[in-house]
Amino acid sequence: MINNQSSSGNSLAKTAYKHIYRCIISLDYPPGTSLEEKKLMEELKLGRTPVREALLRLAAERLATAIPGKGFVVKELTLQSTRAVFTALKVLELGIAEIAIQQRTDQQLEALRQSNQEVKEAVEKQDVLTLVEANHNFHMVYAGCADNEYLTKALNEVRAEGNRLAYLSYHNRIDPLTTLARHYKNVINQHNEIVKAMEKRNVAQLKQMVNEHIRIFRDRIIAYMTAE
Repeated sequence: MINNQSSSGNSLAKTAYKHIYRCIISLDYPPGTSLEEKKLMEELKLGRTPVREALLRLAAERLATAIPGKGFVVKELTLQSTRAVFTALKVLELGIAEIAIQQRTDQQLEALRQSNQEVKEAVEKQDVLTLVEANHNFHMVYAGCADNEYLTKALNEVRAEGNRLAYLSYHNRIDPLTTLARHYKNVINQHNEIVKAMEKRNVAQLKQMVNEHIRIFRDRIIAYMTAE
């Protein structure tokens, strides 16, 4: 028998999580922001338990930091941690390429095409937050083609932490010399090439495009973070 009270509690925790997560990713809650439980309870009109569960989940995903005796704060974005994220992305996604290219099914390939279409639709709407989420989904569908829960979980954690960087990457303020239209076009073209490589089972082409995709993302963010 399903415990309706437990189910309702989980739903409330998910509601709290989604709200706080989106505020962190969109930088409405900047790095270092105190995530005060009481304030969040009032804002979301929820009890302490679902808010606390949401904060614990965000801490587990490295988007928030628990400070003993003080509660939670939005995790800082440092140059060191940012470089570590990109190193992890490169290792994971290139490793996944070796397996995914052989393991992928026709159904998974179609799911990859569909997730790529969702990225394009988000670009057309110029909805940055939806674009971040669609891009995350595209890369997780790609990871799913390897049919390895450990790799999928690892990439999901790194991608979740990197979604604030993705939001920056898709935002005008990061690089006044590169128009959003040009950057969006580059992202879509690279996704298209990843799909084509998966279709052809061309591992060399796939690894080259995945590597380039991450490099451009990394260079754009590092240039922003190190600008005077």
